[in-house]
Amino acid sequence: MDSERQSVLVTGASRGIGRAIAFALGEAGFDVVVHCVRDRDAADEVVDSLRTFGVEARRLTFDIADRAATRAALEADLEDHPAYFGVVCNAGITRDAAFPMLSEDDWDSVINTNLDGFYNVLNPIIMPMIRRKRPGRIITISSVAGLVGNRGQVNYSAAKAGIIGATKALALELAKRQITVNCIAPGLIDTDMTQDVPGELIKNMIPMRRMGQPNDVGALVAFLCSPAAEYITRQVIAVDGGLT
Repeated sequence: MDSERQSVLVTGASRGIGRAIAFALGEAGFDVVVHCVRDRDAADEVVDSLRTFGVEARRLTFDIADRAATRAALEADLEDHPAYFGVVCNAGITRDAAFPMLSEDDWDSVINTNLDGFYNVLNPIIMPMIRRKRPGRIITISSVAGLVGNRGQVNYSAAKAGIIGATKALALELAKRQITVNCIAPGLIDTDMTQDVPGELIKNMIPMRRMGQPNDVGALVAFLCSPAAEYITRQVIAVDGGLT
């Protein structure tokens, strides 16, 4: 890393994969902006833990589905701090059901959070990143559901597939600015969202016969933010034990 302090915003960083990403970045020496929606206590615990690595950390609280609130929070943060070196778009939700049973709210809430959140978070901060006139990193978190689809997750699969397309297009726009844009597509990762997946199903589905760990994703994010990954952009990398 260069002598300028480099900060990375991680959305949905209070628990699960986002928390692991925040810790991996902190261990790598990045300052981390920890985003949450509601669980402020958990986010504050992440902030406190990050500071033990000798890096700076702070919390931002907003709903990425709320465009105006997201823009206001990010613009206010950037008034008080330098532009981010990197952004990890991790926050997302699920509302699972067979397609005939999906309600309008099930569809809208997943699309508004998971896909519209891409625009809501990144649009206010792209120009500040460009004006740094220095390399930067954008990493989006999709899912294997966005690559191959998944039963009971038509809404989620649609949103995560949209993230992949948006990531690839944005990478083309920002490559000449030395801002890389890559996507990670996790498979079954051991978090609260996968606690009800039967062990036998895991063994039958995943060639490695186990779930991944949140830090499997966190370690990849830290690598993609490192100087070693400066020539990697517009890629979709599955972290799924061979599932896809």
